[in-house]
Amino acid sequence: MSQMEKKAGLLRRTSSSKKPLKEKVVLMYDDIFSKEDPAKNNPRFWDELFLMKVNLEYLESKLECLDGDEVQQIQDNINSLFHHCVQAMEEEHQIKVVNALQTLCALFRGVHQKNKSASGFDIINMLMGFDKAEQRMKELIERLDSLLCGDGSESLKSLCLKLLLCLVTVTDNISQNTILEYVMINSIFEAILQILSDVSSRGQHGYDAVVLLALLVNYRKYESVNPYIVKLSIVDDEPTLDGMGMVVHQALTEYNRQYKEKEEENQGGFFSTLSSMVGSMFIADADEKLSVQTNEAILLALYEAVHLNRNFITVLAQSHPEIDIATGSVTPTPTTPTTPLGTTPPSLDMMNNPELPLDPNMQTCNLLITFLKYASIVMQDTKDEHRLNSARLCLIILTCIAEDQYADAFLHDDNMNFRVNLHRMPMRHRKKVVDKSIPSRPLVCAILDLMVEFIVTHMMKDFPMDLYLRCVQIIHKLLCYQKKCRIRLHYTWRELWSALINLLKFLLSNETSLLAKHNIFHLALLVVNLFNMFITYGDTFLPTSNSYDELYYEIVRMHQVFDNLYCMVLRVSTNTGHWKEAASKVTHALVNVRAIINHFNPKIESYAAVNHISQLSEEQVLEVVRSNYDTLTLKLQDGLDQFERYSEQPKEVAFFKELVRSISLNVRKNVSLNTLSQDVLLKEFSSIS
Repeated sequence: MSQMEKKAGLLRRTSSSKKPLKEKVVLMYDDIFSKEDPAKNNPRFWDELFLMKVNLEYLESKLECLDGDEVQQIQDNINSLFHHCVQAMEEEHQIKVVNALQTLCALFRGVHQKNKSASGFDIINMLMGFDKAEQRMKELIERLDSLLCGDGSESLKSLCLKLLLCLVTVTDNISQNTILEYVMINSIFEAILQILSDVSSRGQHGYDAVVLLALLVNYRKYESVNPYIVKLSIVDDEPTLDGMGMVVHQALTEYNRQYKEKEEENQGGFFSTLSSMVGSMFIADADEKLSVQTNEAILLALYEAVHLNRNFITVLAQSHPEIDIATGSVTPTPTTPTTPLGTTPPSLDMMNNPELPLDPNMQTCNLLITFLKYASIVMQDTKDEHRLNSARLCLIILTCIAEDQYADAFLHDDNMNFRVNLHRMPMRHRKKVVDKSIPSRPLVCAILDLMVEFIVTHMMKDFPMDLYLRCVQIIHKLLCYQKKCRIRLHYTWRELWSALINLLKFLLSNETSLLAKHNIFHLALLVVNLFNMFITYGDTFLPTSNSYDELYYEIVRMHQVFDNLYCMVLRVSTNTGHWKEAASKVTHALVNVRAIINHFNPKIESYAAVNHISQLSEEQVLEVVRSNYDTLTLKLQDGLDQFERYSEQPKEVAFFKELVRSISLNVRKNVSLNTLSQDVLLKEFSSIS
């Protein structure tokens, strides 16, 4: 039996000498793929076709098997099929609407699969006829809009969104999908907003709507004016923005819940015994498996909302009771065994209950806290491309947040304190323990903790330079705000200083191998300038004078690292080489750090000699520091509290193009019409009819 016959959907097998019988719908497809008009001898052909269950595999296979000449010969029939699909979407008979929508999906997929090398205009011509395409697509979008905004079946609305996602992702690069020009002209934007603003429809369809919007925003965004970008940037309707935030929040919460469950599974039973016997070598492997799959689609949606719409910033901070993802009665959405962790919509129970009962023992949460927890998971391991991209996108989102004035205001608000339990990477020199007594602090402390955590856990051979640069820049932007507004944040700054000094130490130790790939002097300059921020402006934002003393203590205590850095950059800047100018900038930036070391070190040594002490205590060193500030001379350095604002174009263009391609491929793979079982749909609408 041929492959095509296997897919044809057989009714029964006759004697071995005869061919098996085909379904009637398959015979009708064969009529469409013949040269004759299928309605010529059967005026009711199209009415009958849409009453029959679609055989998706067969229809797609027939389209894929066509050669160039055959396409020309049957193009009128394919155009006619497309036209009648759009017409059937207006039928009162719901089964016809379902079958029309599914047939359109098969048409879009089959034609694109066959004609990957064809131009967009050829594909439009094959599907609709170029002269009629504008009218056909206008009718299609209007009918989809009507179905999505009407009071009809939720299953039908879901199928409409699946069709739109199928249409958007049929090409690997969505910007090469010429059909989307018609979706730009005939906007579906308002329908998406209506879904997000309504509690019930958001619960059913919010996830698909948000992903669809994120993809449409990225259609030719660098080449022309994209109306979805313009419209998203000016949305100020509170229920709509809240709805978008709720969808993103629940998707990230679901990922965090699944991760926590898997983590607890791996920590129990035999695994726990085994790992205690052989040490920590398996722990890292286990955690690596926990965070393999990420949800870049929902992260992209969050990024576009934060980046394009200033009103969305308020959604990040809106508090509501935290869902206990460890014990909460949340029923996960059924998924296939191959569905990646965190890439499915959250459960409908969670989505339909924005107003959760208040529990005095349950602290409030918000989208930003959930995002920080998510980021702390995906940023643990950046060894594969997906996790690296997710970590980069998390840091880009945090960059946009860190330079937004309103966001900074609530991040630093002393009246908005939260306990944020970030995930920490298992490392051989520290045990992975869950801190039950996390202090309640302003949210900026959690962001700083996340940055410090990343800095100390990714000093490795395959050094993620881009992520380190972003981390340090985020810290700098937060410090600039604190300096500008004179906010004295009660934070354990010593942990940050220690992490930064260890980073410099790592760069020095691996100079040769790192320089083969990266400009380490740029990163070193940013780190040194963070210290310069503390030295020059610390008196305006460090919480106490004692904090300022501790800064000097850390610089003096770790002076060897700064001395070695100065020797290295001096050597490179005095030679003629590629890094001469970059190293020279670090040399100049070190002037105040070296002045502190050269001023206090002799005084500390003198104090030890006079008092016959071989090793001074921390308090004794601090006493020397406090009593010798007056004679210290520092140079005023310009521009320390200035930074370059984030701009997607041109620096991030390549990253986002590749990211959207990856998301599109993943959505295409997961948006299967089997998500809405044909049998279930037909049963639902048969009972209605």
